[in-house]
Amino acid sequence: MDSIVVTGGSELTGQIPIAGAKNACLALMPATLLTEEPLTLMNAPRLSDIKTMTLLLQSLGSEVQSLADERVIAMSSLGPLSTTADYDIVRKMRASNLVLGPLLAREGEAVVSLPGGCAIGARPMDIHITALEALGAEIELRDGYLHAKAPGGLKGARVPFRFASVGATENTLMAATLAKGTTVIENAAREPEIIDLAACLSKMGAQIEGAGTSTIEVQGVDRLGGATHSVVTDRIELGTYMLAPAICGGDIECLGGRLDLVTAFAEKLDAAGISVEETEAGLRVARKNGRVTAIDVSTQPFPGFPTDLQAQMMALMCTADGVSHLEETIFENRFMHAPELLRMGADIEVHGGTATVTGVERLKGAPVMATDLRASVSLILAGLAAEGDTVVNRVYHLDRGYEHVEEKLGAVGAKIERVPVE
Repeated sequence: MDSIVVTGGSELTGQIPIAGAKNACLALMPATLLTEEPLTLMNAPRLSDIKTMTLLLQSLGSEVQSLADERVIAMSSLGPLSTTADYDIVRKMRASNLVLGPLLAREGEAVVSLPGGCAIGARPMDIHITALEALGAEIELRDGYLHAKAPGGLKGARVPFRFASVGATENTLMAATLAKGTTVIENAAREPEIIDLAACLSKMGAQIEGAGTSTIEVQGVDRLGGATHSVVTDRIELGTYMLAPAICGGDIECLGGRLDLVTAFAEKLDAAGISVEETEAGLRVARKNGRVTAIDVSTQPFPGFPTDLQAQMMALMCTADGVSHLEETIFENRFMHAPELLRMGADIEVHGGTATVTGVERLKGAPVMATDLRASVSLILAGLAAEGDTVVNRVYHLDRGYEHVEEKLGAVGAKIERVPVE
């Protein structure tokens, strides 16, 4: 198990390439289950979660190959397919549940273990289950597995969500492409990853309207074909690296960055005294002048401020001028990084779903423990601004969502290295 050691105090200058979106790719890969023809994904991120999804699809009978330095994923699900997603794989990653809708749509049945992932709060499957039941599926939970079947095939229906769940929108969208008739998803998630999935499914022959709005309409078709699709830029990796020069100074151009993917986030950076400019190659980020100003943040579904950037924003607020309030409205256990930041000299008080951060002049390096994916990178960012060395332990979380962090930050001037721990 590796650790990341960060020595603070260096300003960052240069360019950081932004990878394809993890969350988009993890939804796009199960789409191979919907067709017997090849599906090829370009601009894939090189992450452990992608390898986990690869293993899951292979266990179901799909052929999956990584090409071009793992940035191209070539898939074929000619069949026959297994319909059981085993616990030993699914427990490692929440997104494993995205095989449920495609398997039901193509095979008429699926047995999928309840998923795992980061311990950031309850993320129940009830919205997924209710949606698929509306399409005609019969689902029961037995021994930790969802046993689903659609003996008469899936049928189009009106599917209202009580919450704009990204995963449930993706599962329902994929299932609806092969359902008989028209499906209308109401209160659908609007994230760029949804738009990207709909674009890929449309290339495969799906009939979809309204992706990116709260109402998505899908006209089911008899079969889907193959396609080649480029994965959208990862807006969470983009936002993370936009915060690096904000935290420790400098001037960074995020290659491939798009302002439309991080509009609400960029507006908060502007209010805090951080300049964000569009360039021909991406987004350029630097402090406007002096110390960052404290701001308040409330996480919201897209197009609001992303919950996946809350921990990183907290790291920035630790040395901001003034008092900030960060309200977490999506997941109830997403302040587990706060005690680790306290070890570095931060002034943070957590009450329920709100963290109050009083900025200090400087953080101090310390040994800290990563508790989940986004918390791990927030501690690395904090280390960039701290005096001395910060040792971030349990970075296997980090490798699930960020490719080669030490290389990307090291290339722009950060003093950072990965150290094997026996």
